[in-house]
Amino acid sequence: MLRTTCPPVISRSTGALPYQIVGVLAEYVTAGAPAKGVGARNINRDVYIPLAVADQRYGDLKMKLQSGSREFIKVQYSDLYVNVDKQENVLAASNMIEQVMRYGHRQLDYNIMVPLELLQQAEKSKKIWQIVLGSIAGISLLVGGIGIMNIMLASVTERTREIGVRRALGAKRRHITAQFLVETVILSLTGGVIGIIVGIAFAAIVSWMVGWQTIIPWWGVIVSFMVSAIVGVSFGLYPARSAASLDPIEALRYE
Repeated sequence: MLRTTCPPVISRSTGALPYQIVGVLAEYVTAGAPAKGVGARNINRDVYIPLAVADQRYGDLKMKLQSGSREFIKVQYSDLYVNVDKQENVLAASNMIEQVMRYGHRQLDYNIMVPLELLQQAEKSKKIWQIVLGSIAGISLLVGGIGIMNIMLASVTERTREIGVRRALGAKRRHITAQFLVETVILSLTGGVIGIIVGIAFAAIVSWMVGWQTIIPWWGVIVSFMVSAIVGVSFGLYPARSAASLDPIEALRYE
């Protein structure tokens, strides 16, 4: 609990009203925005006062400004929040609340928001974006793998005499294959490390400029290394086999 001798001031049209801080709630932080769940309101900016004090100081009149006019609405409660014990009971509880509200309010002067439904909609949108981003990442990996394969094929062509010399000195085909596979994996892992560094730097820039919290899981870095190694082995196998299948005599004659 936090107490202060210099209380903050909440102002209204009739003057300033001092309040004393008696406690600070824990901060809710999620990826993307400092909001709790999928609600549109940021509860980290909320200030809570006793209901009796609110009725005494502010009353039950709510002013609404629209198109240069003022409209005063008499309300008892502006928001009601219901907590459900289990997630599977959320929809059933929301249906019951809707029936109760319909029975007590003939006019539709309220709005029921179910975070679970919003969360389900958000999950659907998330899956769509994951498919789109996964497709883009797959195409990028395919293009990058083809580029690595072309580089290694060019390297095999340039080092044909070297391969012939090694084969003439007793190197086996598996030795040539292992050599080019190692070079391909190193090349792909180097690109993966650069990509990870750029990704972390971009996330930090986004957090600094926009104010969003970005989360980089440790398993994501490990998966990135594994994907880089798999790409290197997959697209480097053909150049390595091509180098190992060269005839030593023909390779020595190559200029």
